[in-house]
Parts: sequence; structure tokens; C-alpha cells
Amino acid sequence: MTEQNLTGRTALVTGGASGIGAACARTLAARGAHVTVADLDDVAAKSLADEIDGTAWHVDLLDTDPLTELRLETDILVNNAGIQTISPIEEFRPEDFRRIQTLMVEAPFLLIRAALPHMYSTGFGRIVNVSSVHGLRASAFKSAYVTAKHGLEGLSKVTALEGGPHGVTSNCVNPGYVLTPLVQKQIADQAQVHGISEADVIEKVMLTESAIKRLVEPSEVASLVAWLASADAGMVTGASYTMDGGWTAR
Repeated sequence: MTEQNLTGRTALVTGGASGIGAACARTLAARGAHVTVADLDDVAAKSLADEIDGTAWHVDLLDTDPLTELRLETDILVNNAGIQTISPIEEFRPEDFRRIQTLMVEAPFLLIRAALPHMYSTGFGRIVNVSSVHGLRASAFKSAYVTAKHGLEGLSKVTALEGGPHGVTSNCVNPGYVLTPLVQKQIADQAQVHGISEADVIEKVMLTESAIKRLVEPSEVASLVAWLASADAGMVTGASYTMDGGWTAR
């Protein structure tokens, strides 16, 4: 096994049927891992799982009760599932705020909790949390998302400290705006909030802080995730890797 070959490893990717998750699933499978594609969209999950000779898991991660008794036998866990709601704080619906925390903080906690016993027993584990530049920086109108990503950063660091003695690493990947359906929806939402065109949203809102003036490709994020899952990254833990075109360099 080469240092970045994942043959013989098992991986679970949440939100794995589209966007960053699908790119991660394809890249991990291409490196030899057997990938479980976990998604609310059972048709898309099954289609991708068939494509990569993996397994589909139809799951609603907002339904957390079943996750409390879950046990996962996976070597690699990629917490990627996410949603976005954009609104000023004074107009932000509390139910929307709670839903985002449930999906993007509580569900990753429960999945990590379910995966660690197996990882500890084998002496190997890789947890990669798809965070965001918003795990390190704030933006207006995104109180729930920014809060959740900051929470995910803290969860990842605690997991790194507890998992280290057992051969388990935990890291965050922090992309800027990635060319995914979620971001494409954000472009339309931001245009409405700011009263500007979608082209201006990309140039004047999304990329204003970035030195490289383009959106991140899902395959670029997946490449970093796959490296963090490999043996090469065995001493990398508790870290947050920005892929933001220089946004956080300011």
C-alpha cells in the first residue's frame, strides 16, 4: 500500500450524493476505499454508489434519535452534509437556526461518537470535517451557518485530542465558495438580500476578499480530503486547512 493508497479502507461521506460530497466519494473510491454514500436523496445516493462500486445509505441526519444508538465500522468519516439560510439576525427564524445546528454540529458529533469505537479498536481512523472559511471568519446574514461551522471547528479539535493516542486524526477543510448547488442557491439568495445582480454577488460579495478570483472546484476540496485520509497525513491532526484563494490571509 502506497502512502496515499486507500485500498482496504472503508469510508463514509455524508451529503455524499452531490457537490463536495460526491467529489469526495469519487476521489476516495478512486484511491481504493469502499465508500458509503450517505444522503437524504436516496435515488442520487444509489446512483453514485453504483457508479463507484460503493454502498448507499439513505439517511435523514436531522432525525438524530436513531443516530444516538448507531455504531459505524468505518475507517474514514467525512462530515460534509450542510445547508444554508441567509437572513438578518432579527428576521432569522429560530427553527431555521436550530435546524442548521442539528445538521452541521449535532449530527457530526453523533457520527463521530458512533465511529470512534471501531477506529480505536483498529488503531486507525481519519475524521475529516468539511468546514468553511466561515469556520474562521464571519459574514453578515449567516448567523446560523457561521455559528455551526465554528462549532464544528471546536468539535474537530477535541476529537483530535482524544483520538490522537488511538491512531485517530481529526481535521477541518475550510474552502471558500465552492461551485456547488448549495452555493448557486446562495448566489440567488444573496442577490435578493443585497438587491444586486447575481454576477455582482460573485464579484462583489463572494470573491471580494479572495486574491484568486474564481470559485473553488469540488474536486480540489476532494483532493485535500483524500490526502488527510491517507497515511501521509498521520501527523496532521487538530488542524484547519484553508482553500480560500487567500481570503483568510487578510
